[in-house]
Amino acid sequence: MASYSMQDITDLREMTGMGLSDIKKALEEAEGNRPKALELLKERGAKIMEKKSDRTAGEGIIEAYVHGGRIGVLLEVNCETDFVARSDSFKEFAHDLALQISSMKPEGVEELLAQPFIKDSKLTIADYLRDTTSRLGEKIVIARFDRYVLGDGQIVPE
Repeated sequence: MASYSMQDITDLREMTGMGLSDIKKALEEAEGNRPKALELLKERGAKIMEKKSDRTAGEGIIEAYVHGGRIGVLLEVNCETDFVARSDSFKEFAHDLALQISSMKPEGVEELLAQPFIKDSKLTIADYLRDTTSRLGEKIVIARFDRYVLGDGQIVPE
């Protein structure tokens, strides 16, 4: 039997949001090696995300964020149920994405997904999306966003 501590389980749960049985199984398969267990959990999260890809994400929220009165972001993030859309975790995810868009200026969703996450540079936004999908158990889609900067859309009189 693999040697791991309750702290290992707690830390991996905090990092991934996966269930306790999944974490214990990953630690046992990895023979107590936390980095290897984390990698196994990420692989499982990707598989979970792939299974959910056929589902319809018809609920969600519009997140609005304004930074210093000069930069604004409107973002639509979709999920499967209104229960998840109202959850603090989902709202935090949408807010984090709005902060990312405000500061990193992606041109579209694909570029956003490839960017390093500003709150944890070891993750990309795609990783953060995968982890959030695994934790919440629903398909999540970053549908669209617009970024506004004061003065960018200025109409000049003729």
